[in-house]
Formats: sequence, structure tokens, C-alpha cells
Amino acid sequence: MNLKVGIKLFLIGVLLFLISPVFSQYATSGKIIFERRTNLEKRFTDKRMKRMINETNKIKTDKFVLMFNDTCSIFKLVVENTGADDMAWMTTKNTYYQQLQKKSQLTILGLFGQSVYVKDSLPSRQWKITDNKRVISGYDCRKAIYQKNDTTRIYAWYTSALIPSFGPEGFCGLPGTILGLATEDGGIIYFAKSVELISPKKEDLDLPIGKNKVFSMLELRLKIEKEYGNTPWGKGMFDDLFRWL
Repeated sequence: MNLKVGIKLFLIGVLLFLISPVFSQYATSGKIIFERRTNLEKRFTDKRMKRMINETNKIKTDKFVLMFNDTCSIFKLVVENTGADDMAWMTTKNTYYQQLQKKSQLTILGLFGQSVYVKDSLPSRQWKITDNKRVISGYDCRKAIYQKNDTTRIYAWYTSALIPSFGPEGFCGLPGTILGLATEDGGIIYFAKSVELISPKKEDLDLPIGKNKVFSMLELRLKIEKEYGNTPWGKGMFDDLFRWL
């Protein structure tokens, strides 16, 4: 190899090294593992329920996975073989499929031991983006605030390095992927524990409706109000199921 060829190869190598971060800093597909921490003392206010909660079991930890590409996503529970969990029923384990191009969302609810399918349009939320920043799983994130009502405020931390507008529990609508999500009182907190830049398989993102009956959000609300609205616990059942919406 002569000197000129060697210099050219060296310069090409330097150029590739310098420009590679430019192309690698944005991603359109991936797999994110989330840890959800639920404070059961804040989750339940009923005195009967509170008798079951103490200092040793008040924090319930669950693991979820978010897989996505530039148009679709799935968010679901990661099932782990860790033995019996007597507190499992005290937290929700819903699955969310989102399709950006169709602006639709399929939610599979775990309700009374059955899977209830709810398909509707993507939720619309008014976000207030702040200047607060933090690093989550190696990604620079910016804080956004969603004021659901007078008593419920939710914080989200999103990164613009992951382009698709997805997140845990069906949250979306921000200029990037949500890596952190929390209620203002800290009762429920999601944080990304790992991020892999992989391309999910098509079958992982396909909607698994089959022959199952599918409700709209309004249809399910009316059904719950009709069948359980007269019971003391049934009045707040819908709000509890959709506390994120």
C-alpha cells in the first residue's frame, strides 16, 4: 500500500467516525424494558384495603416491555416466574397496541379474570413541555406535564433521540418516546431500565383481536355503569380502570 492510498483510507475512516453519531443519534424502532413502582398506600384509600398493606409490601414492582417501529407499538406485562404473588391483583396489567397512521389504539384489559378488548382513537392530551431535563437509561429527556383534571397531574420524560411518539400505558403525543412517567404524588412511577435499538417482528405488533368482542370506550363505560353502577365499588370502577386517560 503506497502512502497516498494509506492517507485516503485514514481520512475516510476519520470521516466515518465523525459522521456516524449524526446518523445513529435518532432511532425509529426499539425495545424498552420499564419498571413500574406502585405505592399501594396511595393507590387504595378504602380502610378495608389498607388493612392488607404494610411497610413491607406497600411498594409493588412490575416489569413491562414496549416494542415499537415508526408506525406501531405494543406495551405489555413481562411475565416472570418468581413464584406466587399474593399482591398481583392489586395492580393493573393492561396491554396497549397503537397505530399512528390509523390514529387508533387497542387496549386489552384484565377484568375479573377475563380479557376485555377496547378499540378507539388515539388519546388526545394537552401537554405542557418544560425546560426540566434528566437522563434516563443513557438518553437525554425533557419533562412534560399533563393536567388531566383539577386533582390529577401526570409527568412524562421523553427523548427526541427515539422518534416515534409512544410510551408506557398508551401515552403518546410528545415529540419523542416517553422513558419516564409518574403521577404527581408518586403513587405510580414508570422508568425505562434498558433500551435496545432493534426492529420488532411484524407478528409482535399485529392486533390479536380474532373473534373477541370489541368495545369502544363509551360502550364499555355504559356497560360498566349498567351492570355495576349500583354497587359501592362499581361507581368508581371505570375511573380506576382508565386512571391514565
